[in-house]
Amino acid sequence: MHPALTSGGTFPDYELLDHTRTRRRLSDIQGNDPMVLTLARGAYCPKEHQQHLELAAFYPKIAVAYTKVATITPDRPRGAQEFHDAVGAQWPFLSDPERTVQRDLGIQEYTDPGDDPMIPHTLVLEPGLVVHSVYNGYWFWGRPTTTELWQDLRAVTRKIRPDWDLTAPGLRERWDGGDRALFYGQTPPPHAG
Repeated sequence: MHPALTSGGTFPDYELLDHTRTRRRLSDIQGNDPMVLTLARGAYCPKEHQQHLELAAFYPKIAVAYTKVATITPDRPRGAQEFHDAVGAQWPFLSDPERTVQRDLGIQEYTDPGDDPMIPHTLVLEPGLVVHSVYNGYWFWGRPTTTELWQDLRAVTRKIRPDWDLTAPGLRERWDGGDRALFYGQTPPPHAG
């Protein structure tokens, strides 16, 4: 198993064209927030459509929780656009027709040489593309439910947000004293500038 597909590993910071033909880097999409990343077989797969329809329905909760989503698909940009639109996605679909991700991670779905997809995975990432959890979706039941994603994202958010519990000792005093560094959205991200 590639380290990028194990808990605690770091996922590579791929830069690919998205469904609008804009070059996007995963770390730029993620920023300082948790992220759900799907590695998809492609638009031809009904399992992908079902999973992404569920993600699209769940997306309003993801968005209000300061969480990002990205999909990497072996489809060309036009196919990625069609896949994106067919499921009503509101996040970027990154196009990887050269199968760079598949080769780098060693996840060729060898049982389907005609379509040459990657074994589908869903990852929940902490900031810095650090892997919190990995789901292998070769079989549909291996893909996470929205309840499982909610639990993973709760754990990640609790870990990375010092203001998770506003009743924690010292937080109110820091706020009242004007020190807002521990509170989400009160200071620019460290890499901004």
